[in-house]
Amino acid sequence: MRHIYPLALLLLGAAPLAQAQVAQPIIDRTDLPVIGDTLRISQASPVLPASAPPLTRRGVGQTWNYAALTPTAQRVERYANINTTATTLQFAFGPLGGVNRATLVSPQTLPALGAGLPISDPVEFYNLSNADFRSVGFGATVSGFGLPVTYRSQALQDVIYRFPLSYNSPADSSNSFFETPSAIASTGYLSQRRKRVNRPDAWGTLTTPFGTFQTVRVVTRIEDHDSLAVGGMPGQGLTLPVRREYKWLAKTIHVPVLTITTNVVNGQEVITSVEYRDIYRRIQLPTAAAAGKTAAPLTAWPTAAAAGTAVQLQLPAAAEVEVTDLAGRLLGRFQQPRGTSALPLNAAWQGTLLLRVRQADGATAVGRVVRY
Repeated sequence: MRHIYPLALLLLGAAPLAQAQVAQPIIDRTDLPVIGDTLRISQASPVLPASAPPLTRRGVGQTWNYAALTPTAQRVERYANINTTATTLQFAFGPLGGVNRATLVSPQTLPALGAGLPISDPVEFYNLSNADFRSVGFGATVSGFGLPVTYRSQALQDVIYRFPLSYNSPADSSNSFFETPSAIASTGYLSQRRKRVNRPDAWGTLTTPFGTFQTVRVVTRIEDHDSLAVGGMPGQGLTLPVRREYKWLAKTIHVPVLTITTNVVNGQEVITSVEYRDIYRRIQLPTAAAAGKTAAPLTAWPTAAAAGTAVQLQLPAAAEVEVTDLAGRLLGRFQQPRGTSALPLNAAWQGTLLLRVRQADGATAVGRVVRY
């Protein structure tokens, strides 16, 4: 009997240890990207599996199972030393860059930098410190010259995360503003005002095809207003739909384990993208026949009307219709029936809007309308 007591004490002592193993994570600078990172990100359908938990699940000790996600595409996020960029960019974002000094740089596919402008090799510069992780500017090659684009001031840089970050962290916000320099104003001009609000709303166990992790979830609300002018044409201002990013962060993963992005369209949240950290996977691409199939020309009217005016569509078959701006930003996604139907456009969607139609058989068509 004397041996039972040590055994009981051992078992009792194991319970607090088990609880400690599932304690909520606290995210700091060591959990964000570092120079040399090559991270694979899989993209899944914005239509979540029926087994996926609702986005409204929040609070302490949650369990989210997204193991049924199926990748439809994959990309790679790379982070490098700023010394790998053009000399002019190193000068702007290096040790002499002052408040614009960056600690790492990442190649980007940035509609905000590329829409209508004669540029190549867009990159974004970041500064990672004990206090926060922020974007300090952009760079691109214009006619063989490395052109930096910085925020108007340090106070107007885009603060992506503040540290330490946990479920107990208060909500925080930042306002940012950048614009292309006058050197290319005659060719093209772009500015963006952004309000970013981060609110931790849950922590718990997340499962994706990549694995199972203890995570803290942060819901980021983003409000953007862009102004764009190309080739001396009059500028267009566009207030984009409110975007929410549901991001699950884990220790040592360096990017969100899972990000589900929504747009608020007519008061409703519509999922626009689903991405998660992953390993290399061979993606099954559409067949050549489906990829090359083109739908009948898109019939849409009125082609020019006041903002908020619905578009009348004539479709030969039921289809999904995406509405984007000229920068390629998704504004809304709608399921439209065969025949004539109305596509409601938000009054905030102004300028030239692109309509992309995808039928169930893989056929596609593109049209455009103007709302002023």
